[in-house]
Amino acid sequence: MAKLITIFGGSGFVGRYVVQALAKTGARLRVATRDPHLALHVRPLAALGQLDFVRTDFRSEASLARAVEGADAVINLVGILSDSQGGFQAVHVNAAAAIAKAAAAAGAGALVHVSALGADAESESGYGRSKALGEAAVRAAYPKATILRPSVIFGPEDQFLNRFAGLLRLPVVPVVAPKTKFQPIYVVDVARAIAAAACEPQLHAAKTVSLGGPDVLTMRGLLEWLAETTGRSPMLVDMPDAAASLMARLTGWLPGAPLTTDQWKMLQSDNIVSEGAPGLAALGLAATPMAAVAPGWLVRFRPHGRFSPA
Repeated sequence: MAKLITIFGGSGFVGRYVVQALAKTGARLRVATRDPHLALHVRPLAALGQLDFVRTDFRSEASLARAVEGADAVINLVGILSDSQGGFQAVHVNAAAAIAKAAAAAGAGALVHVSALGADAESESGYGRSKALGEAAVRAAYPKATILRPSVIFGPEDQFLNRFAGLLRLPVVPVVAPKTKFQPIYVVDVARAIAAAACEPQLHAAKTVSLGGPDVLTMRGLLEWLAETTGRSPMLVDMPDAAASLMARLTGWLPGAPLTTDQWKMLQSDNIVSEGAPGLAALGLAATPMAAVAPGWLVRFRPHGRFSPA
């Protein structure tokens, strides 16, 4: 029979692309989610009868056991960006550990844990620390897990390129952390990496792989590229670090704040693949440049949309 793969977080931004990549391999897919009704949009991405849902509570061992029962591989995509009410510890550490323990107890042949490029136990950012603690918890429970550390992920539904492209409609745009470097990676490449690790554990077990795209850009360079791509010409004003830090402290606690204190701390370090670290090539894959794909969906941010001159 085809492999059975359980995907935690399979209905999210990255998850929908992972479902597509795995569906092409012929694998049977089980999407573990808190509310299957909110995940129905991924069902058409697989063949008839190829995908099913299981209602899952990360806090319940019995619930997790049902989600991974009989699975040949388990994938954990679950992550959050806000630490409200201790979310980083609950999701990035506790839930990651519980999923890894459940996968080990079920005898799954592979576990793919998606972390983040900024994972660092010594990070000033709670996000970075929690990602590192989560990795350690996963390794303790399932030593042969494949850990993937993507940089910022971009794609048609992202909250990265789309968010900044929307801001460029303003006449003046402040640039926070203008010299911080990023190495954005295309969501399809991330999904292919996850699928490779899940379907070929004999090749990739116990690896920690950093995922970055071919383009390394500063924050200011990224905004300049987006402005050119969308035909916008706002005034870009570098924001002094002291002003950005003050803004994060004063307004970061508000719902939907443009910059939280933890995000500001993350921006103090470059988000790029370390020299010599295993990357996409370690999985037999090549990275897709932003310029090759992003203009196709960013066209909606041009002054006259698809009718704007190229």
